[in-house]
Parts: sequence; structure tokens; C-alpha cells
Amino acid sequence: MTDSFWLDLLIGIAAALLLAWLALVVVLIIARPRGGLLLEALRLLPDVLRLARRLAADKTLPRGVRVRLGLLLAYLAFPIDLVPDFIPVLGYADDAIIVTAVLRSVVRRTGIDAVRAHWPGTDDGFTAVASLTGLNHPAR
Repeated sequence: MTDSFWLDLLIGIAAALLLAWLALVVVLIIARPRGGLLLEALRLLPDVLRLARRLAADKTLPRGVRVRLGLLLAYLAFPIDLVPDFIPVLGYADDAIIVTAVLRSVVRRTGIDAVRAHWPGTDDGFTAVASLTGLNHPAR
């Protein structure tokens, strides 16, 4: 392209990263919770963060679950998002979508009872989390 190997390499890497980012944005748009679930996920975010921290610290849970939760907490603490917050709707929604996906994974691996034991919020909030994860939960 440009007669310079390094410049071609840099352009190729930048193009690959841009394409990967665009693919991720498309996946986030497709995988986002429907209806009021996205707003519910945003409202529950503080309780879900406490839940993730408690689950990540629970040594009785499988290591893979704790690693996923640790990576989730690190992603949420990192100031740069996959989708910048100034982009309407998707800006803040990417955090909720990623939290929902990780929670679904955790619940499927550990069961809803482990999540219930560590839930810091209200029963209504737990019902919403059970709905977000796509699993029914036993009555308390």
C-alpha cells in the first residue's frame, strides 16, 4: 500500500481494531435486554456491583466464576468503555449489557441460590436480577 512495512502494519492493525469494535457494537445492539429490562439493569447497577464483589470473594465458588467477576469489576472500574458514554442510549447501556451477560454466565454456572445468598438488595431487586439472567428463582 504505502511502500513502508511499518506504516502498512500500523494501518492494518488500526483497521482490524476498528472492525472488531464495530462488530462488538453490533453484538451489543443485538444482545441488549428488551423492553424495560435495560432500564431495570441500570437501576440495579449498585446492588449488582456489590453482588459481583461478594461473589468474587467467595472461595467456595469455582475459580472461573470468580475470574469472570473480577474481570467484570475491572472493566467497570476502567475509565474507557467499549462504547463511549457520550453516545446516546448505547453509551451507558454497554455496561448494563456486559453486566447482564456476565451475571447470566455466573448464574448458569453456580445456580441462582448462590446469587441469592450474596444478594445485597431488596427482594424486588432480586426478582429483577432473576429476570435479567433469564432464570426463575425459588421463593425466599
